[in-house]
Amino acid sequence: MSASWTIPTVAMAVDLAVLTVRAERLHVLLVNRGVEPYRGRLALPGGFLSTEDEDIDVAAERELAEETGLDASGLHLEQLRTYGAPGRDPRMRVVTVCYLAIMPDLPLPSAGGDADRARWVPVDRVLGRRRLLAFDHGQIIADAVDRARAKLEYTTLATAFCNPEFTISELRRVYEIVWSEELDARNFHRKVTGVDGFLVATGKRTSGNGGRPAVIYRRGPATVLHPPILRN
Repeated sequence: MSASWTIPTVAMAVDLAVLTVRAERLHVLLVNRGVEPYRGRLALPGGFLSTEDEDIDVAAERELAEETGLDASGLHLEQLRTYGAPGRDPRMRVVTVCYLAIMPDLPLPSAGGDADRARWVPVDRVLGRRRLLAFDHGQIIADAVDRARAKLEYTTLATAFCNPEFTISELRRVYEIVWSEELDARNFHRKVTGVDGFLVATGKRTSGNGGRPAVIYRRGPATVLHPPILRN
């Protein structure tokens, strides 16, 4: 390191890839940017840290609330990865910590902050036109979807897409939509009920609506699936 070296000036930001299952498709939450750069383009909700001493996790929750009106306390939230390639933001060198958030289907969010409008967009539509998104957000969404698909194999993350109480058929449909593949109903039932602590029966059943009433479950204390449920 030379004697003339100085600490580079780098801005820190947070972005959120929020996934949900609605209308039988996997969706991601996007906003229309209300400011330059990329004004009017679709982007992930997020932004810069508000102060030098703001914690990154706090910043992620704040940006989610400001740009979408959603409360982070009611959803699964984990760090996805850090993105810091030179030129990813035309204003300056910006490093962003991206979070993966997963939630059950909810009403349309409300935009605020630097966003004109927040909306749910089908993931397959976004990934097919990822270059139209602002910054490198198309790549971030692809990484978030890959993470969600992989974690469904060895963790209980799928229940984060469900309401607090759900049937095994509803849980299986989450796997099918996120993985984009059909699963054998009997085999899936055997696997999920065979994992200790994955599901807890509530003692209730569905009304049936002309069919056989289904047992209603809630998420159990387990976080890891053993054995895992693997994709075909």
